[in-house]
Amino acid sequence: MILSRLPNDPGPLVDFYQQALEHLGAVCERTWFDRLQLVAEGRAARLWNDDGALHEAELHFPAPDATAPRDAAREVFPGCPLTFRLAESLLPSPLTLDRAVLAADRTQPPSAEVAEKLWRAQWPDGTRWRMDSAFQATHHFSLMALVRCEIQAIDQHWSLHRLAVALPGGEPDEALAAALDFAELSENPPIEIDWPACDAAQIRDGLSAALTEALADELNLIRRRQENYLRRELDRIHDYFTGYEQELTQRAARTHSENTKLKTEDRLSAAKAEHTRRRADQVQRHEIRVLPRLDALLLLAEPAWKTTVTTSHHGEAHAQTAHFVPRCRRWFLDD
Repeated sequence: MILSRLPNDPGPLVDFYQQALEHLGAVCERTWFDRLQLVAEGRAARLWNDDGALHEAELHFPAPDATAPRDAAREVFPGCPLTFRLAESLLPSPLTLDRAVLAADRTQPPSAEVAEKLWRAQWPDGTRWRMDSAFQATHHFSLMALVRCEIQAIDQHWSLHRLAVALPGGEPDEALAAALDFAELSENPPIEIDWPACDAAQIRDGLSAALTEALADELNLIRRRQENYLRRELDRIHDYFTGYEQELTQRAARTHSENTKLKTEDRLSAAKAEHTRRRADQVQRHEIRVLPRLDALLLLAEPAWKTTVTTSHHGEAHAQTAHFVPRCRRWFLDD
């Protein structure tokens, strides 16, 4: 899901700066409703000085509709580089994979009839369905990530995404990503949870697929706009060089001088080379680049029910282990 952007309100913004700077070790005092006095050294001072030398300043948080000239070192405004540096300084380095357990009450497992109905709703191709074992309590695992995304095109686009993918298959779970704000985490999680091992390749592939799906609609709009701009530029270049080459050809046909004809051929060759270069330059200028930045990772466990199911398809029986998640009333294959 794409997280909504917060409005540029000086009040909450001052509170964020004060809490963040104090977390980094600075001493802060709010001198007015839109001003923050600070004394920073070391990690907090690196926002202004690369060497972390002692820094004293008063930050001003002007109203969004203020039209006075901006001072990026002392004023906080929309797009202020100081806000980006402060947010990045709060991120752990290197990035850590946190773990959490949903504090959901374990209900009774579904009946066999309900389980079969939900299975067939997900995979309607099978002809026969049978549970080979009773439901056993287990946990379903999801990998969640907070991703900043920058799309470089004619116009730049920024967005913040919360992604959730189910393990081990990597299926996107948009409902879990949207409901995380209201989820209650367990303060005393059980010790016997068998957490899955996540390697870098698995994390990259699963999140890349989820982010591609989340950006599909926005990228389609950007791609259509880019194609229109590119087509217009290519037509303009084509018309210019086509007319120029026709003019040179006509000049060469009217003259009887061999020297003039040789010069015209050289100009035609140079024009064709320049035509190709201009086309390649415009294609490169209209490329779309997606630059994601991973800010947080969370491995989330939630109660589920595990069993072995045998299904038949075209007369061939196939047994597989699967688990049912009560939160979303969905089946997930363990293989």
